Amino acid sequence: MIASPESWDLSGKVAIVTGAARGIGRATAELLRARGASIIASDISDVVRQLDGDGYATLTGDVADDDVARHTVALAMERFGRLDILVNNAGRTLNKSLLDTSVAEWDAILATNARGNFVHSREAVRAMLTTGGGTIVSVVSVVSQVAMKDLVAYAASKGAVAQLVKVIAAEYGRQGIRANAVAPGVIETDILDSTVVENSRSVLAGYGDTHPIGRVGQPQEIAETIAFLASPASSFMTGALVMADGGYTAI
Repeated sequence: MIASPESWDLSGKVAIVTGAARGIGRATAELLRARGASIIASDISDVVRQLDGDGYATLTGDVADDDVARHTVALAMERFGRLDILVNNAGRTLNKSLLDTSVAEWDAILATNARGNFVHSREAVRAMLTTGGGTIVSVVSVVSQVAMKDLVAYAASKGAVAQLVKVIAAEYGRQGIRANAVAPGVIETDILDSTVVENSRSVLAGYGDTHPIGRVGQPQEIAETIAFLASPASSFMTGALVMADGGYTAI
């Protein structure tokens, strides 16, 4: 069956997008809203408040905090009466090797990327079970599947999330809840400026050369993949890991 334009329509749906202040999260929140969904946009940065307006509710907090996850889902239920979509996008990275990574750094990366995903998914599933189901889309990375040096904590955290998605899909598929993940390659966001000490733009171009498509990705391109996985157009997909990586893992 060919997906109709209606399959992409999210009118009447309610979505939570974590890490929505900038980059992939911001692009995703705006795209889902443009397709008709009401949005709960969360981030640790107050910049997320820029999204306040018609069809949006925003809040700030640490995604790894159990109470923040409960409050975020409760806000969706109180403001809009339901929860249909959770986009687990919030994350942080660390460019350090195994021997250079401290226990504190390891714990911090795993807390944001893995525990944050876990607590938000858990609270979202609880809400979705009361309203007939929903869909969870988690943003992982190519390093959940292939190795890159000096990303030991980040890669481990994203690998954990990729497996968590499969477990959620297996546990709740018959109750109307789908869970999928998207694994971006290198995407041009300001996170690169904060993790590459110098010459970040030339480093970015170098990353582009490692992708068969010949460039790095843009946040809007990943947002489109997330929107597909969040929509009825992907209704037979669950437990999947979609590589949106410009061909990086094809070689």
